[in-house]
Amino acid sequence: MQEPQELCTSELSAGVIKRATTLADGRELFYYDDPGTTLGAERAVDARTLDPRPDTAHMRLDVLTGDWITVAANRQNRVMMPSADADPLAPQTPTNPSEVPSLYDVAVFENRSPAFGPALPEGFGGVPVAANPPRGLDDLAALGLERSRTSVGRCEVVCFSPDHSGSFGTQSVTRARTVIEAWADRTAALSQIPGIEQVFPFENRGEAIGVTLPHPHGQIYAYPYVTPRTARALESIERTAPDLYQRILESEQASERVVFRGEHWTAFVPFAARWPLEVHLMPHRHVPDFAATTVAERDELAPLYLKLLKGVDALYETPTPYIAAWHQAPVNVGRETVRLHLQLTSPRRAADKLKFLAGSEAAMWAWAAEVTPEQGAARIREAIERAENHSAKNDSAEELTA
Repeated sequence: MQEPQELCTSELSAGVIKRATTLADGRELFYYDDPGTTLGAERAVDARTLDPRPDTAHMRLDVLTGDWITVAANRQNRVMMPSADADPLAPQTPTNPSEVPSLYDVAVFENRSPAFGPALPEGFGGVPVAANPPRGLDDLAALGLERSRTSVGRCEVVCFSPDHSGSFGTQSVTRARTVIEAWADRTAALSQIPGIEQVFPFENRGEAIGVTLPHPHGQIYAYPYVTPRTARALESIERTAPDLYQRILESEQASERVVFRGEHWTAFVPFAARWPLEVHLMPHRHVPDFAATTVAERDELAPLYLKLLKGVDALYETPTPYIAAWHQAPVNVGRETVRLHLQLTSPRRAADKLKFLAGSEAAMWAWAAEVTPEQGAARIREAIERAENHSAKNDSAEELTA
């Protein structure tokens, strides 16, 4: 291990401390310390000898749909399900030259094999300047044969814990709150980077989803365009009303599809859910992204989100694979109309069965759902109750043996 160094430090809300440094190849690394952490202020220097960062990928326009497809060949050789002693997201040891030099609570760093970046449209933080960057949203919207642009942007890894296995749902309320603070801080910072049009925090959980590392972690993508799903939402808002998200929330709150409701957040299975398991979690007021949430909203979100994830895992005897997608408003458009919300989806339709996107869904984008949203909401409510009862029994048993 290398000699420790003191880092650039700032205090965030909820007592979270942020410490900024760089890795051996110049990528940024941020530590987010829990309130009351036992970790000291110093962190080890990353003394590895690393290859230069790969060239930035490029993206090509699908002229029939208007979608931009990123071609990132550097991602082909990513690490696949390594053993614990070779975990690239664990703190470095003398035998494991991982990505994070020191023990940590939460760590965020630039992805070594990104789909977007490191190049940007203009000079920023020492990263390379793209040769053929997008030239604004109008440029991206223009249709034409064989159009391509550099995939400017940024991809970050968010490590929820130094443990080798787990997920967001296995963290404590304190740790969940630290991660939420990191999401808010990184959303604000990434939104200021030149060429970034949308910021997307997410977690892939389980091999059935395609996860390549069992370490509890998520990612943040900073896109050079407004994503297709958000673009469709903006079109619907334009055709209906600017308060469409509020209307959706009120409609769902009046239905039997509500999973639970807090002071600031409501979880529900949407009226037209596609997946066998799909839950949305939405704030009660208009909030474009995590950076705009209040301390009270973040404080309540930590236990509520864990409650939802523990319920999802209580559906079956084994953990449920899922994609936890935090949709946020674009950086430069739709700030007053697109609302932050979670879309949690799983292809698991039974204990031993998965929904595969075959002909109709994959080729024609025409979905057929096997579970009604009302049935799905009832199942999740029951699973949450089981999980809470199980937790209460464990707590009582611990008190008796204490």
